[in-house]
Amino acid sequence: MYRGSRYAWRMAQAVSVRLDDEAFRALGRLEATGLSRSEAIRKALVEAASRLQDMRALASEVAALEADEEDRLEMLAVADLMESLRAPG
Repeated sequence: MYRGSRYAWRMAQAVSVRLDDEAFRALGRLEATGLSRSEAIRKALVEAASRLQDMRALASEVAALEADEEDRLEMLAVADLMESLRAPG
């Protein structure tokens, strides 16, 4: 019926985990906001993965800036200029 359809129907998959006390308390705080247990877990997983990706992107950007010798020289020149404009004392 949906063969060749651009829509991909995916069945939800059940996952079983053992939570330590800290994770169980965190789950309780998420549930206290009105989320169901499943919604809280799904939301936490998606947000954690997104933060990890953001951290990797930021680390990559920092590495690129550190490798840019022209940019580093410009930063040093600006720092020297700012230091020369600083009030004495």
